[in-house]
Amino acid sequence: MAEIEYRLPQKRELVTSIPGPRSQALAERRAQTVAAGVASSLPVFADELDGGVIKDVDGNQMVDLGSGIAVTSVGASAPKVVQRVQDAVAKFTHTCFMVTPYEDYVAVGETMAQLTPGSFDKRTALFTSGSEAVENAVKIARVHTKRQAVVVFDHAYHGRTNLTMAMTAKVMPYKQGFGPFANEVYRVPMSYPFRDPEGMTGAEAAQRALTLVEKQVGAENVAAVVIEPIQGEGGFIVPAEGFLPALSAWCKDNGAVFVADEVQAGIARTGAWFASEHEGVEPDLVTFAKGIAGGMPLSGVVGRAEIMDAVHPGGLGGTYGGNPVACAAALGALETIEEWGLVERAREIEKVIREELGSVAESSPVVGDLRGRGAMIALEFVKPGTHEPHPDAAKQIAARCLEQGVAILTCGTFGNIVRLLPPLVIDMDLLRDALGVFAAAIQEVEA
Repeated sequence: MAEIEYRLPQKRELVTSIPGPRSQALAERRAQTVAAGVASSLPVFADELDGGVIKDVDGNQMVDLGSGIAVTSVGASAPKVVQRVQDAVAKFTHTCFMVTPYEDYVAVGETMAQLTPGSFDKRTALFTSGSEAVENAVKIARVHTKRQAVVVFDHAYHGRTNLTMAMTAKVMPYKQGFGPFANEVYRVPMSYPFRDPEGMTGAEAAQRALTLVEKQVGAENVAAVVIEPIQGEGGFIVPAEGFLPALSAWCKDNGAVFVADEVQAGIARTGAWFASEHEGVEPDLVTFAKGIAGGMPLSGVVGRAEIMDAVHPGGLGGTYGGNPVACAAALGALETIEEWGLVERAREIEKVIREELGSVAESSPVVGDLRGRGAMIALEFVKPGTHEPHPDAAKQIAARCLEQGVAILTCGTFGNIVRLLPPLVIDMDLLRDALGVFAAAIQEVEA
């Protein structure tokens, strides 16, 4: 296992208040230029990113616990990604794979067939965004099954296109005012151990959901069951053991396509290449994006050959789908994950997070739950003595962390979750430093 290379010093250092004067000046320019609907979590403007550090235009170095929402798992300037991108750009930036194909697209498909769960024959189609990947998975499932209904879950997030907004649960900010949405999308309860009836097993939660499907949709009408093996924007919800296998088995028995949306949880993030692996589930189709290409826009669907090949020639694609520069970046990112042992490192990150935050989470009256896998961990904040969501606590903690140079993100249907998504290459001392700031912010807020 090679040693991780860093370009910037891996330390937290503030030279101005947050935001600094240059970021404030850029924010004024932004307000006159960028549409108000495009929001940003942090008030600073980035200058350089490397390893677990964000350096802003004022020279402040902050700890990155968001990874661009689970994208820069190998860091935002990993040497092999940079080199492959530079080499690719020097040759050509675009041909459109549907016009003149190129080898790196094929190489990405070959690699994903090897990495995704299941030893069966597979095919891959590449796109640009996670939303595109999910939408195309539904298209493929509908053609294969000759059915229309799509089953999704409470707290799900699948994207911002019309179909994926329909599949997404949370209204604000993702759906408000943007309807009408695509039809034939049916939502059923998710396994949410913290909020389910005490003692409910994964199998029981699956039966609860599937009974609704059978009664209200009809098994014979279901084209696909689409689920995030660990939900992302919905709150890093890890379903109870047995939930995912039960859904997969039901799909197999009823001729539906089981689709694992691994856009956020995939590509080594949870301490396995794909989150489905934790329970031995072999999805029919897997969608991927985010961490695949070190920050370049690339996504895809990979799955059983007989399902993927059901679509007629020309039915899948897109002008920029599988862009050659993004494919080159993906090959560099995948090589980096292997060379630096980042699957194992994700498990080490989880161990450090639980060591640093476990006692605080257990003793704090405002922390209801600490959950997740690998480098995908969340804390759910509640009003003391209850399960009532406490979004103000999450917001205050995120703000206090930012003041001290630690960038974290909130999420959740109720806005009461703080999610930790550090780059898999983060220096462990830097991580512990950031978690110390986070723990102190929790204690300040509860006081």
